[in-house]
Amino acid sequence: MIVIGYLLAVLMGTTLGLIGAGGSILTVPILVYFFKIPPLVATAYSLLIVGSTAFVGAISYHQKNLVNVKSAIIFTIPATLSVLFTRAFIVPNLPNQILGIPKEIFIMLLFAMLMILAATFMMRPIKIKTYQTTDNSLSLHKLIFGSAAIGFLTGMVGAGGGFLIIPTLIALFRLGMKEAIGTSLAIIATNSLIGFQGDLASGLKIDWSILSIFIALTILNICRDELWLRLILRQYLG
Repeated sequence: MIVIGYLLAVLMGTTLGLIGAGGSILTVPILVYFFKIPPLVATAYSLLIVGSTAFVGAISYHQKNLVNVKSAIIFTIPATLSVLFTRAFIVPNLPNQILGIPKEIFIMLLFAMLMILAATFMMRPIKIKTYQTTDNSLSLHKLIFGSAAIGFLTGMVGAGGGFLIIPTLIALFRLGMKEAIGTSLAIIATNSLIGFQGDLASGLKIDWSILSIFIALTILNICRDELWLRLILRQYLG
């Protein structure tokens, strides 16, 4: 089962690198069902895994001038505050029973709802309204609320929220699809890695033997098409 889990980690790297989303939707189930990690701990692991791979992907897109740094900073501020607060204070203090459901099962149900929402967004035709200058006030309110909500989502279930971030960047910042993907990766990396710091601050014990291999596989795959990696492989493998 663990071997299958590591093979799926490779698939996760491909998904995150190609579309700037979907990494955490694969990561948490892999950790829970193949590595037998408790859901709450899996959400913390997911933050580090997704954050690390998204960071590498963002560097690749930045080298191609496909990361809008200003948009990333504006979007990230509310989200970062939200995810850090969620991981440091809300998650560690969740009651054992939430609405009569054990918290571990509740987290997985919440994650399942997220997957359904993501699938719904992907199946619907893309209809994105780009706001004009006269809508700046409305856009700002939507941006702050949406960014904070994504930060809370990231904190609760370890999800990067790329499937929500990308349409927001296109609609409110008027970014093209490729630039939105690159910027999304930068935002996901920042939110996830800072959120993981909240877990470390709360005293969560980390199994680095699993995390290091998982992260290495996803990063290797997300970078597989880069020139430097091809040159290294060619040099050592002939």
